[in-house]
Amino acid sequence: MGAILEHYNQKQMEKHNFVTIADLSKEKITYLLEMAQEFEKHPNRELLKGKVVATLFFEPSTRTQLSFQTAANRLGARVIGFSDAKTSSTTKGETLKDTILMVSNYADVIAMRHFIEGAAQYASEVAPVPIVNAGDGAHMHPSQCLLDLYSIYKTQGTLENLNIYLVGDLKYGRTVHSLITAMRHFNPTFHFIAPKELAMPEEYKLYCKEHNIKYVEHEDFNEDVIADADILYMTRVQKERFSDLMEYERVKNVYILKRDMLCKAKENMKIMHPLPRVNEIAYDVDDDPHAYYIQQAQNGLYAREAIFCHCLGISLEDVKNDKTIIE
Repeated sequence: MGAILEHYNQKQMEKHNFVTIADLSKEKITYLLEMAQEFEKHPNRELLKGKVVATLFFEPSTRTQLSFQTAANRLGARVIGFSDAKTSSTTKGETLKDTILMVSNYADVIAMRHFIEGAAQYASEVAPVPIVNAGDGAHMHPSQCLLDLYSIYKTQGTLENLNIYLVGDLKYGRTVHSLITAMRHFNPTFHFIAPKELAMPEEYKLYCKEHNIKYVEHEDFNEDVIADADILYMTRVQKERFSDLMEYERVKNVYILKRDMLCKAKENMKIMHPLPRVNEIAYDVDDDPHAYYIQQAQNGLYAREAIFCHCLGISLEDVKNDKTIIE
C-alpha cells in the first residue's frame, strides 16, 4: 500500500496547469509541439482511460469546446461539464471557487472558458486538479496559441525569423495576445494592422520592446502591405466585447480579405484565423492555396491531446512508447 501511495503522490506532483503560454520556455513549447506531432500520427489511444475530463464553458464556444471534448474522447477519457452557465448553479449564486471545488471532486482535469480575465489563474490557485485555460475574457487563449504555433511550424517548417501579420481586433483579441508572448523565443517580426479603435494595447507593445520583438503598425490593409507576410493572421471584430454598439458598427467591416488581395503574396504564405469568421475573410478565399484556417482548427485536436497529457503527467516518452494506439 505504501508503494502505491508513493506512486500516486508522485503522479499528483507531476500534474501541471495550462493557464498561460507566457511562462513556457522555448524548450517546453518545442516539447509540446513534438507531442502534438505524435498525436497527429496516431490520435486514437487509451492513454487517459479511466480519467474524467470536465469542460466548463461559461462563455459560448464551438471549436474550442468540441476539440477539447474530442481530444479527451480520442484518448479514452470520459467527459462531463456544461456548455451554458445558465444550466449550472452559478444562476443560483454559486461562486466560481465553489463550482471549481465541486467539479474537482468528479474530474481529473478541468478545461474552463470564462468571460472574466484572470478567472483561469484564480481557478488554478483553488483547484486540487489541473486547470486548462480555454480562454479568459480578452486576456489569454493558450490552447489556441499552441495549435497556432503547431500550424505555423507545420506550414513554414520553422518558428524562427518569420513575418507575422496580425489583422483586425488586436485590442480584445486574446489569441493574438497569446501569440505575441509565445513567439518571443523565435525572433519574429510582427505587423499590427488595425483601426485606432482596435489597435494593439500599449501593454503588449511594451512587452515587445522589453523582449526585443520587432513590430510595425499599419492602418492600411491591401496587397502591398501584406506582400511580405509569412503568416497572415485574421481576427474577428468581437461584438460581445463592445459596450458601445455604435463603435462596433464603425469598425466591424474595416478589414476584409478578398482573393484579389493575394496577388503579391509569398508562395508559402498561409492565412490563419481562430474562427468563427463573420465578414473578415471572403468566401472566395477558401479555395485559395494560401487558406489554412480549416486545417488550423483540425490541428487543435492534436494540440489539446498534448495539453491534457502534459497536465496529467504523461510525458513525450510515454506517448512515443504508448502501446494503446487504436488504428
